[in-house]
Amino acid sequence: MNDRIDTQAVHPSNNGLLLLFWAYVLIPLGWGVTNTLTQAIKLFQ
Repeated sequence: MNDRIDTQAVHPSNNGLLLLFWAYVLIPLGWGVTNTLTQAIKLFQ
């Protein structure tokens, strides 16, 4: 008797969903870093 569950069969990888998740994370992060750097540059001029 084999009770092992194959996780790949239960949850197949979805590259589109993964790409959407990373875009959801990286776009606001990049925007925030850019704004922070531009504000910091203004302080040192």
